[in-house]
Amino acid sequence: MSFLDQLNPQQREAVEATEGPVLILAGAGSGKTRVIIYRIAYLIEHKGVMPESILAMTFTNKAAAEMGERVEKLVGGLSIAKPVISTFHSFCVRMLRRDIEAMRIPSTVPGKPAIGHTKNFVIYDEADQQSVVKSLMKRFGLDDKELTPRTVLSRISWAKNHMLDPHELYLQSADPKTERVAHLYEEYRKELRKANALDFDDLLLEAVRLLKSAPHVRDYYNRRFQYLLIDEYQDTNRPQYELMRMLAGEHHNVCAVGDEDQSIYSWRGADIRNILEFEQDFPEAKIIRLEQNYRSTQNILQAASAVVANNVRRKGKNLWTARQGGTKIGYYEAPDGENEALFAADWIARYMREANDRGDTPRAAVLYRTNSQSRLFEEAMRRYGLKYHVVGGFSFYERAEIKDMISYLKVIQNPDDTISLLRVINTPARGIGKGTIDTLERLALETGLSLCGAIREAIKRQLLPARAVTSLKNFQQLIDDARAMLAGVFVEQLEQTSASASASAEVALATPAPEVEPAPDENATTFDPEQFGNFSFDFGETAEPESSDDAETGRLRDRRPEADATGDGGNATEAPSSFPAPTVSTADLLKFLIDRTGYIKLLEQEDTPEAYSRIENLRELVNAAMDSRDRAESLDEFLDHAALIADADDYDERAQITLMSLHAAKGLEFPLVFLSGLEEGLFPHSRTMLVPEDIEEERRLCYVGMTRAMDQLILTRAVYRRRYGTDLPEASVPSRFLEEVPGGLIEELGSRRSRVGTASQAVQVGRSPAAFDSESTHYSYEDEDQSVSWHANHRQPERASKQTAAAHAYNSIENIAEFFASRGKKFSVAKSAPVEQPTGKRGFRPGQRVRHPKYGEGTVYQREGEGEEAKITVQFPRFGLKKLVEKYAQLEKA
Repeated sequence: MSFLDQLNPQQREAVEATEGPVLILAGAGSGKTRVIIYRIAYLIEHKGVMPESILAMTFTNKAAAEMGERVEKLVGGLSIAKPVISTFHSFCVRMLRRDIEAMRIPSTVPGKPAIGHTKNFVIYDEADQQSVVKSLMKRFGLDDKELTPRTVLSRISWAKNHMLDPHELYLQSADPKTERVAHLYEEYRKELRKANALDFDDLLLEAVRLLKSAPHVRDYYNRRFQYLLIDEYQDTNRPQYELMRMLAGEHHNVCAVGDEDQSIYSWRGADIRNILEFEQDFPEAKIIRLEQNYRSTQNILQAASAVVANNVRRKGKNLWTARQGGTKIGYYEAPDGENEALFAADWIARYMREANDRGDTPRAAVLYRTNSQSRLFEEAMRRYGLKYHVVGGFSFYERAEIKDMISYLKVIQNPDDTISLLRVINTPARGIGKGTIDTLERLALETGLSLCGAIREAIKRQLLPARAVTSLKNFQQLIDDARAMLAGVFVEQLEQTSASASASAEVALATPAPEVEPAPDENATTFDPEQFGNFSFDFGETAEPESSDDAETGRLRDRRPEADATGDGGNATEAPSSFPAPTVSTADLLKFLIDRTGYIKLLEQEDTPEAYSRIENLRELVNAAMDSRDRAESLDEFLDHAALIADADDYDERAQITLMSLHAAKGLEFPLVFLSGLEEGLFPHSRTMLVPEDIEEERRLCYVGMTRAMDQLILTRAVYRRRYGTDLPEASVPSRFLEEVPGGLIEELGSRRSRVGTASQAVQVGRSPAAFDSESTHYSYEDEDQSVSWHANHRQPERASKQTAAAHAYNSIENIAEFFASRGKKFSVAKSAPVEQPTGKRGFRPGQRVRHPKYGEGTVYQREGEGEEAKITVQFPRFGLKKLVEKYAQLEKA
């Protein structure tokens, strides 16, 4: 039987259409790789084409290797020669090694060598490129804090991907920064030429320039490669497009395979116009659509197709599958981000048990728009004891920016932690170089002091150059201020510092400022209780930057609290509550550190997608610290929690659960897929909201995520999600993509509320989160009685009847008892005690019914301590046990 008989009619047509330009529009899961492989085999076996005259180009070494192996299995015995299957960059390197000297220009000076690159050129990686740019910036006296080398390289790469030379970039510049980048671009090119070096972008550009400027070289490659195949054509950029045009020759035997609905890499330079305008480049082109999907069920395909059909820039396809029907698209509306993650973990745990019982190999994926969303899902998986694998990045607490901030906290907790101190002493860069650190380490070794002690000694005895001493003073002042905040004596320290300000011209902190309300800023570190009138607590106010200049020099202004937070000397009208000394949460410390170090400002100046991803990670770390405060955790407990979560022993690449961003998921498939965070501003992302083309790419990204699912797809969102800089979670607006899914394909998983518009309507009419939750009973997977949902008829009967450990709240008293019982240990559930009479101002006691604005009504289970600092453990029916500090808890009698 011929291998052609294994293809469907459209695939066979694509394989047999060998002459002239062909555009194969391959829908998700339609077998495009098989078509490319079989097309190569067909050319060799049936058309008699020499293997070495076939060139197939793709984007990754893994894809190229897989294609080569599969071709070898089909036609390996027919010829010793093999087709050239390569990535774009690898092919360009081979071409340039052979012919780059054809572009050399003879020198006008007798005896001087020709001008241009030679065959033994070197390829500069990112570190090499940064070294070149750093030296150029130093030569021209440019401040690398205002314009970072990474930013310069990002702009240069963007210009190269759009085939702009330095002069063209300069003419297009609209601001002084871009003008400086254009000048640096020109000098950067000269430096690389002088070093006989190319960067990765140059490999494509120089290959195109070679084919354009050397006709004999172009003729050689046109004769050599009679048939050209391009994989993932929708992801090609301008240089790759030009390379394809030059290699196509006169016969135009070009086969481009791609899917315009999966073009999701414009931020890397991919140009969707390449695939949309293929017929304009090749008027005689034949268009073949592969529309039979072999991956997903019909319900999943219909839902994904309905979403992407709202895009304007597309050619259109009608995907279908033999897998008719299938499970409906699940939709879960969680009260908050933590519950969203726990719901996914619970569902996946149940799915894995059922799959193992059937003898199947379970595989599940959780997909999210930004990597910062992985934190909650990682923690939820660990609570359920599930092994998982984070793809496309490190585990949340292993990311560089997170480890930097965690190291700062460790130094604040324990200044003698030398490892953490070495990580942050010059992060971000503050002028403390390797020579200074080496001197400090020698001093510590000779004196027996810790590194922190050596810093103080070096400052005191002026053992280093003045500039290094100043930098160390600023760093030491930062740590001292943070420790003072943690100890609750920051205001006193400021007063002491300002009192001695007249004795020194170089003071780390400015004098206390008059009470001036600065304009609100999203990155402001000050907690202002007046913004939250219903709060019954006060942190005491942390410092706030007077201006951007003050922030850069590390000076802070302090606003005195309007009420006497310490309770000393205040009269009854000004200070109705006698609070203990103000305590500062870990979240406040983090916001203070982020502001004083200028960490986020430096990343914003980089202005790259990677930098914005790191900013989102830092803001999510602050959110994690806010959650920690809600659990009444100290700094020590927060660091312990982070260390346990980051434990590398639990990282398992063979795990059957995968957490990844939507961009990393392209080309993969899973029986069960969770598509999370479907909220306006998150997905679609806030940075794409103003440009229609960007919104269309976000919609294509949603389509890619939905079509990763083979058997079951579940869409989730959080009604309230914690945002950076806010104390309470904010109401979210459902993603527009949810509304684009046909209602008949959706099965609501435990929500009475409408899946679209509910949150925004609640906000519009001014209802509080508490009222919103209380007016609509919200099913969550922890509820014991699932029959209250009006969608009960859609659920499988056995799911409602089975009692599992997850039927109780994940950390409820009953769940904890079951956890210990499953391990053969005793855990007694205390009987309800009679309600004691309160003795304090609030004084909630075990057995008393209370109401919380987020968690609703619950019962006090335990009280630790007295007064406003007492810790109260409350059992909430849908959220389990929550430990709250009474003065922060916002509890009311139910």
